[in-house]
Amino acid sequence: MKYLLILSLFFFTLNAADAKQKVTIGLGPYIQTQPYKDVSPLLVPSPVIFFDNSLFYIRWSRFGMYFLGKKEKEYAWGFSITAQPRTYGYKANDSKTLKGMDERKTSFEAGLAFSASYHKKHIETMLLTDMLGRYNSWIFKTEIGDEYHLNKLSFYPSLIVIYQSQKFLDYYYGVKESEKIDGIRPAYTPSDGVLFGAQTYISYPLTKKLSTLINIRADLIPQTAYNSPIVNDRFIYSGLLSLIYTFEY
Repeated sequence: MKYLLILSLFFFTLNAADAKQKVTIGLGPYIQTQPYKDVSPLLVPSPVIFFDNSLFYIRWSRFGMYFLGKKEKEYAWGFSITAQPRTYGYKANDSKTLKGMDERKTSFEAGLAFSASYHKKHIETMLLTDMLGRYNSWIFKTEIGDEYHLNKLSFYPSLIVIYQSQKFLDYYYGVKESEKIDGIRPAYTPSDGVLFGAQTYISYPLTKKLSTLINIRADLIPQTAYNSPIVNDRFIYSGLLSLIYTFEY
């Protein structure tokens, strides 16, 4: 297995050296609503990087390394090791509703991914696990997308389905016995569930190398999460507005 991995990396490196590589970098504000009662949206500056040289890749805030695959002009597929941040969580002082709750922290997830594309269509599946010991479990994500153009506007819509384990949902939406308040906030343990999401990237060129990039996304959290006494919104909305610069090397 060790020698197979080395040969795969060598193969991808040779392929990457045959052509110029495109890199997109940018920065912009990222906003994400919170489903918890009376909690303000998250607003943070976010770097934006898109890069794929058939060995390593970065897709916004997620990065990875291929260990098996093939890339042709009309299609490509690959297995990779990947990692990404998890921006869920809250502090007890975020709202009156959460007073007395233990902090639920953001995390970092890593695992295996498979991606495939044909012309402008793509599909990707990922099995990710918690690397920081927050929820101590895993999630399974599948995303299917396409690409469309209207004059100078480019659209990249996709549909997302994420299976979230019981431990994941219990960490971010559960209420422990030690956190309950009689008559106000009962103890609650959600079961596992499925999140459904839809998003699109929209880009518009300003110059040959400079463009604007918008990301809009809506996630429908599982019913078992919505039933939590600390939750009052079934949807999580998020978005990004960024200025991006694309170049080749």
